[in-house]
Amino acid sequence: MNISHGAALAAVGTAVLGLAGCAAGPAGTSDLIQIGANLEMTGSNASFGTSSLNGIHMAVEEANIQGGVLGKKIQVIGVDNRSEVAGAADAFTKLAESGVSAIIGPDTSSNVIALAPLAASKKIPVISPSGTNPDITVDPKTERTRDYLFRACFTDPYQGRVMADFARERLGMKTAVILVDNASDYSKGLAEFFKQEFEAKGGTVLLEEAYMARDVDFKPILTKAAAQRPDMLFVPGYYQEVGLILRQSREMGMMQPILGGDGWDSDKLAEIAGVPNMRNVYFCNHYSPADDDPKLQDFVNRYEARYGMKPDSFAVTAYDAASLAIEAIRASGSAKPETVAKALTQIRGFEGISGRITIDDKHNTVSSGIIMSFENGRRTFVARIDPE
Repeated sequence: MNISHGAALAAVGTAVLGLAGCAAGPAGTSDLIQIGANLEMTGSNASFGTSSLNGIHMAVEEANIQGGVLGKKIQVIGVDNRSEVAGAADAFTKLAESGVSAIIGPDTSSNVIALAPLAASKKIPVISPSGTNPDITVDPKTERTRDYLFRACFTDPYQGRVMADFARERLGMKTAVILVDNASDYSKGLAEFFKQEFEAKGGTVLLEEAYMARDVDFKPILTKAAAQRPDMLFVPGYYQEVGLILRQSREMGMMQPILGGDGWDSDKLAEIAGVPNMRNVYFCNHYSPADDDPKLQDFVNRYEARYGMKPDSFAVTAYDAASLAIEAIRASGSAKPETVAKALTQIRGFEGISGRITIDDKHNTVSSGIIMSFENGRRTFVARIDPE
């Protein structure tokens, strides 16, 4: 963060502290309400955390310009979780010690799931902007909704169905090979939900091959995939590895469609993959900058003016997550974490940037899925899939 940016934040009562992993000082001053940001600011998913923090900045600053909440200004305390499960737990502990009313983030499913026992113990609500694995909000062992975990986005069962339907009905794909990041709850879950729907629609999954986050040579598994002669590949991973898979598959002459999920959404993807290798690829996302909704377009224009680029979905869903936290504080009339958590469960029809948000009894949100593709390396809108 440069000095002028920090000054602008302070001018509206917002501070971002501890981005290198150091928590803020004593919290709970009489004129401030603190919201934590537990984000992937460095490491393999740093693009996600950077965009999310930008979105949180904008939501909090707008609230502060309008007078704050409960007569107080809002302060953001940001802690870098280093894109690691252990880092997410460390960040949570620092934020809890700072006295935050709610925590926004992490972005990735594995990092959010790791916080479930901590959030329950400290009774602090955690709102993931983009964690899509269903186990985030519902304990798979007990099938009970987790009291203090929420999300501001759709779930993997939904986006898995969206992509399987698109593959079968729009692209006419009959066979697929799935490449899965075996270290990621997000990737494994989305792969399974896609497979279930694809096969239910009459498709055949010929092969599933695993890789690990931070792998760089995908030619061995791509060779196995190519031998199956599939109509398509489904790669539900994050942009770092997906970019290399796109590049290496095209270099090997594999020109069939490659599909994936919202973990692809980063400006870094085309940089890693190479623009010529981005043809005939599609992914599911939370929003499109081509959406003509006036409120969304106003946000896109303001974001672009401030940061010099169009927002990705992580900025949008983080803006909504922070707005939900602020609305819960306002509605409850209290900044106490337990009270804020209860108020979150009552949110219905909240006007977010990504659309109208209702938090259901599983602490999930109901929203549309957007199919995106690429033209000259830039994300382009293909179709909106509304929930049934």
